[in-house]
Amino acid sequence: MRAMELPRTQAFEFNDAEWTPPFIREMVVETLSRTLRWGRVLSELVEPFGRFLEQSGAPEVLDLCAGAAGPAAILASELLRAGKQPPRFLLTDLYPRLEAWQRARQQHPDWINFVSESVDATRIPEALGKGRARTIINALHHFPPATAKAMFADAVAGSKGIFVAEAFERNPLRFMVPMAPAGLAALLANPLLARQDRLAKAALTWFSPVALGIGAWDGLVSTLRVYTKEDLFGMVAPLGDSFRWEYGTYSFAPFGRGTYFFGVPR
Repeated sequence: MRAMELPRTQAFEFNDAEWTPPFIREMVVETLSRTLRWGRVLSELVEPFGRFLEQSGAPEVLDLCAGAAGPAAILASELLRAGKQPPRFLLTDLYPRLEAWQRARQQHPDWINFVSESVDATRIPEALGKGRARTIINALHHFPPATAKAMFADAVAGSKGIFVAEAFERNPLRFMVPMAPAGLAALLANPLLARQDRLAKAALTWFSPVALGIGAWDGLVSTLRVYTKEDLFGMVAPLGDSFRWEYGTYSFAPFGRGTYFFGVPR
């Protein structure tokens, strides 16, 4: 299925809005993380990510915009499942989620650590960036073009490479159909599996359409925010030829297709 030629929009997501209650933002993140895990959405990302690690030569990566650590932990698990050694992920975010990161480190002590201080992905301190590659997994679409460009510019100036991946293209059908089986299961199970605010999450999930509506809206908007191949190459074109860039897609069942884009020093 050819991706629809839709214009990119920076419409709001409940997960990004400061006025959204924290437990609702947490509900969205918990549901998405389980969707990625239960749906094996990142399994076919192992091959291109492995090539990126080999070409960058970096044993450690800064995971930028790490959120609640779901993507990094899931990718590490998928690498191990495929018989490959993960790099050491160092989780960073402008708004660190220390409790979630501590749990991720306890579950994957050999592969996950974190920086407890706030880290701006557009201005990584030299001591933190030196000798490390960078990842942005399922997060670049949250940022407007100016911020995304600044992330790439900072990576070119001070890293061993940057790897970006999204679990969907700019095509709503490529989100709704493939994500629905695991996504609905993750949404309905979340009140039972959540660590806190279970009653509030159950009320929104089981006794009202609110949780389903929020999830559907944020998913739809996320697809409309995703950067295309042309967008990404356009962002890095002004940065010179010190990095070599590659774009590709990967598949997951049923009918899903994600994208990856990475750059490594020549």
